[in-house]
Amino acid sequence: MKKYFLSVLFYFAIGWTCLVAQLTIKVVAIPASTPPNSSIYIAGNFNSWDPGSSEFKLEQDAQGVYAITFAPSMSNLEFKFTRGSWDNVEGTAQGSYIPNRTLTYHGGEQTIEFSIAGWEDGVGASSTASAQVSILSTSFDMPQLNRKRRIWLYLPKDYYSSSSTYPVLYMHDGQNLFDKKTSFAGEWQVDESLDSLFEAGKKTAIVVGIDNGGASRLDEYSPWVNTKYGGGEGDEYVDFIVKTLKPYIDQHFRTKKEAEFTGIMGSSMGGLISMYAGIKYPDVFSRVGAFSSSYWFSPSSYTYVSEKGVSPTSFMYLIAGGREGGSQVSDMRKMYNLLLASGAIEQQLYEETHPDGQHSEWYWRREFPKAFVWLFNREASDVKDVNLTTKITAYQRGNELILTYPDVMDGNLMSVYDSMGRQIIHQPISRQLDLSNHPMSSGIYIIKVGDQSKRIYIRM
Repeated sequence: MKKYFLSVLFYFAIGWTCLVAQLTIKVVAIPASTPPNSSIYIAGNFNSWDPGSSEFKLEQDAQGVYAITFAPSMSNLEFKFTRGSWDNVEGTAQGSYIPNRTLTYHGGEQTIEFSIAGWEDGVGASSTASAQVSILSTSFDMPQLNRKRRIWLYLPKDYYSSSSTYPVLYMHDGQNLFDKKTSFAGEWQVDESLDSLFEAGKKTAIVVGIDNGGASRLDEYSPWVNTKYGGGEGDEYVDFIVKTLKPYIDQHFRTKKEAEFTGIMGSSMGGLISMYAGIKYPDVFSRVGAFSSSYWFSPSSYTYVSEKGVSPTSFMYLIAGGREGGSQVSDMRKMYNLLLASGAIEQQLYEETHPDGQHSEWYWRREFPKAFVWLFNREASDVKDVNLTTKITAYQRGNELILTYPDVMDGNLMSVYDSMGRQIIHQPISRQLDLSNHPMSSGIYIIKVGDQSKRIYIRM
């Protein structure tokens, strides 16, 4: 009988311990702008960061306090509150990013109260996007990834008042490009920058902004797997842009479809995937902007460039900040030198370190206009009104330049200009030209005969 009593007492004690070993989390204040009847969830390392798990939905009492009680299996907790998805996770009062909340659970009964300052989706905040910005789709299909995504669109200020065609720049982290209301930690002000460039008489472009996938961001922005952080879906993401999104944009808007007028740009992991896209598809993206790129994510970011080489038609803009920490600056310089070793020439690349630069939107916002002008307001030469045609064809054979052209052009003078517009050769047209007799280095040249011209890359 005594043994039976002790057994009952033992199991009762275990049951009581389980009963009282519970954590209660309360949310006592939420933003006034929170939509009526919203549900509040908690997502953390204790539930695989599921932002909308029904088991972790907080219940609201008559006083408007949201609460949940559960028994964590760990002591060091990290978490955030959401309204059901990562698109509407909590943020600052201005809708900016906040780090994960942390809590040490000591066991037993424990109750902690929190307040939510704001939401990242900017509920109740004012939009800062210019009139040129619109949402192309809130759920654009990504068949390569079996997902849907919000797509932003910036159209130049004269788009509807002209019949012009425009270059196109594809950018990542669309939430951060145009609107403080949706931004992660401040916006790039891409729209304001391009509006200002237009007013200054510079060429602008159509900009297509692709929202990041929240929890899928690291996976989508690297084709290579990092065992700690993920990755591995970068090929599918880039293929989505090339094979699904770009054809749609080219079909529905007045674009210059050629690679010469198409760019891709991003920062951090967005810089990594931009460089990858430019190397993989140089016939699609000839303009690459790689800001503060996360080359550290995988050594393959370097070996891939070395294996594939750099197209002679590519132009790449690389920057890093001296206050970003880690090996950001040295990694960028390593990539710059590798690009040169893999076929690029100096005229194709721009590389700069800014001592005050941080891994932050304010830095990338400041540097965007300069990068855009370098990438999209450049000419292959300073020769004006070049009429590129197929009447002249040219190719290099060793140290010889072989030209074909209609017989009617015999007797004309030909000129060859370098990428700075300097005349290197001026002589009667010839179907065979010995390049070793002229002071030339590897680069892009313009061959001009009368009003007919041909652009060619010459490697010396």
